[in-house]
Amino acid sequence: MVMLMSKKRKETGPMPAASAGLLRFFEEETEGIKVRPELLVVLSVSLIVGSVLARIFF
Repeated sequence: MVMLMSKKRKETGPMPAASAGLLRFFEEETEGIKVRPELLVVLSVSLIVGSVLARIFF
């Protein structure tokens, strides 16, 4: 019975992608500055801490 189902699926054709083209969007190369996510998080946290310290001391 399992073989019948797999044969039937092959005859109907492939199903459409569930990601609605998002995978293709992220595969495209874009020009511009490339920043690692870890560096971005560290810079964001340091900016927040710097802002809080500036607010406290000035």
